[in-house]
Amino acid sequence: MPTAPQNTDELYQALQENDRRPYGRTRTVTAEELVDAAEQFDEPRPLVHALLELQEAYTYGSEPRKSPVVFARLLNLFDEQPDVFDDRLRHLLFWRFKWVGHALRQLPEVPLTGLRQWLTEMRDRYEKADLGLQPYYGQAYQLAAHLGEGTTLAYELWASRTRTQLSDCEACEICERALYHLMEGDDERALSVWEPVLAGKESCQEEPARSVSYALLPLLRTGRTDRARELHLAGYRGCRRNPSMSQEVGRHLEFCALTGNEARGLELLAENRIMFDEVDSPLDQLGFLTGAEVLLQRVESLGHGELPAAGYVGRTWTVADLRAEVRRRADDLAARFDARNGTTAHADRRRVRLDRAPLVDALELTLRARALDDVAPAAAVPVTVPASRTAAAVPDELPELIIHARALDEQGHPDAQACWARLRTLVAARDYTHPDDPAVGPLVRLRADLLAEEASRAGDKDEFTDAADLQEEAAALYDDAGEAGLAAVARACALLATAEKDVADAPAENAAQGTDAPAEDAAKDIDATDPKVAALTAAHASMVRLHEETPGLTPSEEARLLRLRATALGLRLQTSRSAEHAAPVQAEIDKLLAFATEHDIAVQVSGALLLRTSTHALSGDLPAAVTEIDALLDRLKTDGPAWHLPRTLGLRGRLQLALHDAQAAHADLAEGLRLAAEWPADAMDTARLHGDLAEAVMHLGRPDEALRHLTRSAELELRRGSRTDAYCTYSNAAQLSLDLGRVEDCIALLDSLLADPDVAAGDVDDRLVAQLRLTRARALHAGEDLKAATAEFVDLAAESAGWDDDPGSHAMIAAETAVLLGESGEFDRAREVADQALAAHARAPRYEHLSNSLRELARLQAQQQGRNGLDNARAFLTDAGRIADEARAAEHETHGRSLDTALAYEHGRVAAYAGEYEDALIALDKALALLGEPNRDDDAGEWAECIRLAGAVEGLYLERPAPALTRLEAAIARLTALGHTEEAEALTSLATRLRDE
Repeated sequence: MPTAPQNTDELYQALQENDRRPYGRTRTVTAEELVDAAEQFDEPRPLVHALLELQEAYTYGSEPRKSPVVFARLLNLFDEQPDVFDDRLRHLLFWRFKWVGHALRQLPEVPLTGLRQWLTEMRDRYEKADLGLQPYYGQAYQLAAHLGEGTTLAYELWASRTRTQLSDCEACEICERALYHLMEGDDERALSVWEPVLAGKESCQEEPARSVSYALLPLLRTGRTDRARELHLAGYRGCRRNPSMSQEVGRHLEFCALTGNEARGLELLAENRIMFDEVDSPLDQLGFLTGAEVLLQRVESLGHGELPAAGYVGRTWTVADLRAEVRRRADDLAARFDARNGTTAHADRRRVRLDRAPLVDALELTLRARALDDVAPAAAVPVTVPASRTAAAVPDELPELIIHARALDEQGHPDAQACWARLRTLVAARDYTHPDDPAVGPLVRLRADLLAEEASRAGDKDEFTDAADLQEEAAALYDDAGEAGLAAVARACALLATAEKDVADAPAENAAQGTDAPAEDAAKDIDATDPKVAALTAAHASMVRLHEETPGLTPSEEARLLRLRATALGLRLQTSRSAEHAAPVQAEIDKLLAFATEHDIAVQVSGALLLRTSTHALSGDLPAAVTEIDALLDRLKTDGPAWHLPRTLGLRGRLQLALHDAQAAHADLAEGLRLAAEWPADAMDTARLHGDLAEAVMHLGRPDEALRHLTRSAELELRRGSRTDAYCTYSNAAQLSLDLGRVEDCIALLDSLLADPDVAAGDVDDRLVAQLRLTRARALHAGEDLKAATAEFVDLAAESAGWDDDPGSHAMIAAETAVLLGESGEFDRAREVADQALAAHARAPRYEHLSNSLRELARLQAQQQGRNGLDNARAFLTDAGRIADEARAAEHETHGRSLDTALAYEHGRVAAYAGEYEDALIALDKALALLGEPNRDDDAGEWAECIRLAGAVEGLYLERPAPALTRLEAAIARLTALGHTEEAEALTSLATRLRDE
């Protein structure tokens, strides 16, 4: 707290501001400071308010030891000065007797006699104040449930009584009744009682998150797996990172462990690591630790005890070590509670949870379904070979292994990867001895081979700088080994990688459009002087010189150089899309094809034909590309190499997509994916096949299937180290899930991504992370979590204000932020942020986005504040009018209705909200004139809505039903004649109402 309040008004304002903060240390410390400040005033009432705020902070901040102390001060104040407590304060005081009872149960050091004495105190106080005893019996039942004895009688004494004003809220009482039936072993009855809470009809501070956490396993046991999945996603979000709901988090961890989602469980455990150290409630600790132990026990039983796990601060943990520590602490807590209570209830409950077997083999909880192998450190995960193909044997003898690896590499065979991986391990060993065999060559040659292979993998992940450096290093070693041809190939690879880096680093033509921006101009032809084109031209020229200056090349080496030359020119054509660059590519391909055919190098023949196909496609000759690739497929099926089939089918599928034949594309891509399963995923680029299949099935109207392919593609990209590609694909999947209305799926996916160590370490592009956060904020808004969505938007608006290279994105983000602030009723802040959006818009116009947001702000302010907000609402519309003028002057084409029409309609709506009905009618008539009357093929919805609002204003508010009916009846007749019967229904309903009145 910057400065202490100097008067009671400032104190009350500070209390209100603190009340808006989330529960946690910041809110608690501020509440403590406000109590100190309140004590300086002579009036006792400010102190009462400050103490109430402090007790709330302790209660929901999981500090039960301090809550009773604060309440004792309140009770003393009430006994000494009862007149200070008005009806509201008195109600709060008696309500919080229950908070103290709850706090005392959580502390094993409080003797059982102390718990019973507090219940007696509560009963005496309630009776003296002539208050109903149902809340007292509720506390008595909760104590019995805690002890594990006398629960049936205690439940009947509570549940049979009529509720009072001091009873727990409906949602909390529903949870307690359901838990009683659950304890009795009646899952169906418990779920039936829970339904109003699980369905969202009853809620409070802790509900439905608390009930959801308990209901997950009963839902599984009764076969309601889809409902369990749905509630897990929504319920976990309601308790994550909240120390006062650590028991609920523990039950979500347990749910993951029992549904085959151990990897997600470890992810959630890491996200809630603070709960190991910041939960002050022993009972909450016990619940959290038991849930965590169920998870850790399951992971260890599956043979992954050495996986890293997030645990107590101060050291690193493996699953096995953390499980042992958690077990020790949880056993101790259970023993302390049972010793205090004189029962074995808590040890028994722990044993039941820990002995429970998985309830389903595998329940896919999120779009990012991962196994424990996926979260293991890369070195710990063995290379796996698909079951559909017998793995090629890796020779045991070192000389044979080296020769075999080189032979496979020369063929471009996918099995070369396993050989190189084995060799890399052997060579790195301290006791490695290189064979003295002329057929193998010197160690320096082998080291060069390994560097070249590593460079190739780096290039596949678009790590061009590393690839170029490694190839240069390999070339030097090849020179030392006397392998001039291989050195030339490595240097040519380095040239290509350097050029690709220059292309990747050069600014894109539409880069200023930034986050969430359209990219209509992305494929414009690029001038030959463009640095990207120049880099590839120079690389090709250097390769030609290198080729000509290197004598004694083997056929394989010469073919590889020809392939690199053709690839450089192919990339130049892809970059420029210039017709003049097509012929040089074809010439190089012809040389490669002729040479590879003459020397019977099948892999290079296939490569040349693939390049030729791509060149036809890049030149816009899709029929020629299809003809070429059909011939190649026939050749591959008869002559091989078989491992080129998946890639070739993938290219044919993309050609079919370009020809708008999604069904044929799907057939090719699906077959390619089937064949790719016979080879290592990295070698086949299976990730791209899944990505292309996602596009195909979207065209076929199967978006849920597309979502599965997108997430699979992203996870494969992440495994192979293509981090940026993976996050881009995940971003697309998140947006698609949001578009499909799968809001919780979208949020869960993005929460998982944003919690990744790569993101936390800043290793992922900040704009890409911002896009993920933006989609998450929109999903939170769609999920009606306005507070969380607004907070995220505000943060993004502040961050994007510093994007000097991308003011357009800031304009859009700030505009959306202003709307959410308006929805929250914070119109002063909304105005400030809208002005930021307008300033950014002046640098990079976003006409429609800004106009839409300003009109919505005007509507919100008029709707919420009526006449009092009219001037400010009209100020927003004035800004929107200026943007409409700018758009018209710039000849901007809008999507849908014109900005002028939308503005006129909004002027009418704003005026109507403010009670300015004549102005509203004039504005609506203007909007109707701009819209024009609909035709049969038009979307008549906007016109009909404008008529409806004008009719309501004229007939209901201006009390002129006759002209309003004339307007409505004419519109109904026109809409009906045009076949727009659905749009006419609302007008018919309004006309009937006007006639009745």
